[in-house]
Amino acid sequence: MKFLKQFGIILGVSFIGEVLKYFIPLPIPASIYGLVIMLLLLNAKIVSLDQVKDTGSYLIEIMPVMFIPAAVGLITMGNELKSLWLPLCVITVVTTVIVMAVAGRVTQFIIRMEKRQKE
Repeated sequence: MKFLKQFGIILGVSFIGEVLKYFIPLPIPASIYGLVIMLLLLNAKIVSLDQVKDTGSYLIEIMPVMFIPAAVGLITMGNELKSLWLPLCVITVVTTVIVMAVAGRVTQFIIRMEKRQKE
């Protein structure tokens, strides 16, 4: 019953993100709206971490399984992708490096902000 309640909270927040995506004409995925809403709810203590922690951990654990259909789709589209493999590899490497760099900078910024608040 605990997991159903936690999953319901996460699903409800995701649904609100989908509704926002429908009404706000910005090129932002609904999942991002949902993540921002969940962050705001957690920061405002409307939802406590204990209310979603166990199910959130479970969903993170099974996340690799969710990529299997996409991988199978790429395998079945192999012939169509042969002419695009080099640009796809370059794009993948470049965007991965950019994401890693930005994530590292944001993490460093947050750590510095927390150190300043403690002082």
